[in-house]
Parts: sequence; structure tokens; C-alpha cells
Amino acid sequence: MLAMEYRGPKRVRAVQKPMPEIKHPQDAIVRVLRTCICGSDLHLYNGNVPDTRVGSTFGHEFVGEVVEVGSEVTKVKTGDRVLVPFNIACGECHFCRQGMFGNCHESNTEATAVGAIFGYSHTAGGFDGGQAEYARVPYANVGPTVIPADMDLDDAVLLTDVVPTGYQAAEMAGIQTGDTVVVFGAGPIGIMAARCAWLFGAGRVIIIDQEDYRLEFARNYSYCEAYNFKEMNDPVVFIKKITDWMGADCVIDAVGAEAAGNTMQTITGRKLLLQAGSATALHWAINSVKKGGVVSIVGVYGPTDNLVPIGNVLNKGLTIRANQASVKRLLPRLIDHVQNGIINPKGLITHRLPLEEVADGYRMFSAKLDNCIKTVLLPPTANQ
Repeated sequence: MLAMEYRGPKRVRAVQKPMPEIKHPQDAIVRVLRTCICGSDLHLYNGNVPDTRVGSTFGHEFVGEVVEVGSEVTKVKTGDRVLVPFNIACGECHFCRQGMFGNCHESNTEATAVGAIFGYSHTAGGFDGGQAEYARVPYANVGPTVIPADMDLDDAVLLTDVVPTGYQAAEMAGIQTGDTVVVFGAGPIGIMAARCAWLFGAGRVIIIDQEDYRLEFARNYSYCEAYNFKEMNDPVVFIKKITDWMGADCVIDAVGAEAAGNTMQTITGRKLLLQAGSATALHWAINSVKKGGVVSIVGVYGPTDNLVPIGNVLNKGLTIRANQASVKRLLPRLIDHVQNGIINPKGLITHRLPLEEVADGYRMFSAKLDNCIKTVLLPPTANQ
């Protein structure tokens, strides 16, 4: 089968790889119909995630058709079209029973923090992802969710990560009616978080980024204010100034490990890898939220230490909430929102490429070329 293969930092290609096989009675094999390149994939692509091994196939956002199931699979059957949450979760452990599917205690033998994630290095379990014609899906009685017959596949594929992550970012922010919400990062997750902030009652939503085309997209999609931090002397002072010097009620870090804007953070976190990514956006979030406010973190950082102003967290009395989105918990509500027209996931898609052009897709997204917001890859065997 055709699949994306990682060959080292900034080097990916489409190659022929062996077909996946059933390895456990609860496995399913899915023929991929849509898959995406995620901003989190760029952390792997750029070499910023430990134990990202040559030969790996990325891709934690995909939908497809079930073509084979293990002997213990009862919740899906051959022929079902399913969306596959990026979390690989057993559904039975202490954390899954709490709805914390992103923290499954059984699926990832490589770590005790995060659960397993499709196509996201051996620190997240070492599973191949969905940027391929076929994918093996463990715990098929838990994750794969049958796509409603009237749902567009382009909407469905964004329900595997982008929509639930953006929604959970707003949920964790504890937004109260009328609150001012600031989102750092106008990638797909940040744009979706800004859009979802209104659903929780925000009175004002502001997004901060450095790319004008992304800011313009955010204004139109998320109905928010949008500002370029390169035009500010200090983003923290700017936010305080436009909030009567109080700070925002809630701030969302939707950037994570590759944030720009601070030379020291960039050198130590992105160049020398002395910390788990550049924590610039997290600094700005902590310092620009009001006393007693909430910082919600969905931007991805590595598993090692970061230089963050924890003293300011204490002295300001902040609440910090962070996690990988628990997709399965949120799906019923989000499917309903999509079907009722409250959220328009496919409106984020700007590019559609054949899987054969995956290297061009990564280069374009990484370099922010051609006003790229979100790219969908189409495997050769997909129904287009």
C-alpha cells in the first residue's frame, strides 16, 4: 500500500509499505478515505519530538471504511464508514472510565502521562498513523465511530481532532457569560477554539498570530478580533491595554512547542532542544490573563521540562487546565453541532492533495505557503 514515511527532520515521502494486519482480536483494518496534516505533525516533521523513528507513518486525523475486523470486535463491521479519534484508548482503564480517553493507561506502554496517539512517535505508543491507504485501528470497540449517513467526509475527518481539540480548549477555559477570551495561535486548532469560545458565552474573542493570511481567515471563520504580534512592542502589554489593564478572563495556548516571538525561547526550545519546545505563547498566556483567570493549554509540548513563569501562576492565583482532547467523550455533542449547522468543520479546509504529494503538503504547511490553513490528503483508493 502507499503510505507516508518519515526519513528524518524535514524529510518525508510517499512509499510502498506492507499492508497492516490484525494483531489482536479487538483490531480493525480501515481503508483510509480522508486524512489530514495537523499542526502537531509539524513538531514531528521538524524533529522536535523525541523518539520519532525513521520509517514511521504519521497521521492521527483520518476517516475510512472498515475492511476487516478481529474476532472480538462487535461495535463496527465490515463496510462501516468510521471516523477514528486520534486517541487510542482501551475504554476500560481508570482514566477511560472518567472520560479521559487522551490519558488511557493501557494503550501506551512507552509513557505514564499521555495515552497512545496514532502516528505520533514512540513516546505516544509507536503506532503507525493514517497517512496511508490502510491503517490498523486497535480497540475497535472503543474508538471508531460510525459516520452519520448524511455527514460529509470532509466534516467527519475534522471531528477526529481539530473540532474536539478546539472545543475542549474553550471548555477547559471555564468561559463565563461575557468573558474576554484570548487565543494564541491562528492555526486550525486556534481558529476552532476561537469559534467555539462563542458557544460557551464569550463576550469578546481575540486571536493573536504572526501571519496576516491566517488572521484574516480567523476573522471571517471565527467572527473574532485578530491581531499580529509582530506589530506590537509587547503582546502582554497590548492585551492588558485593550482590557482596561485587567488582562483577559481566559487565555488559550493553541501554539505549543514551535512558538515564535522570543529569541531565547526559540534558541533553547527549537534550535538546541534544551527544553521541550519554545514556551513563548505559554509565557504570554500566563502574563496576559487577569488575576484569578484561567489558562487553557492545548498546544503540544514535549515530555521534558519547559522554562515557564510558575511564580506568576502562583502570585496571580491562576488556574491552568491542559490535556489532549478526549475525542470520544465529545463526539456525540459535536456531531450534533455539525448536523445542526452550528459548527462548519470543512470550512477550515483550504487544500486537497493526493497522498502521493504528501512531501509537498508538509513543505507547504510548514513554510506557510499558498495561504494554507488545513490540508486533506486523498489516498489513491479513496472514493473521491
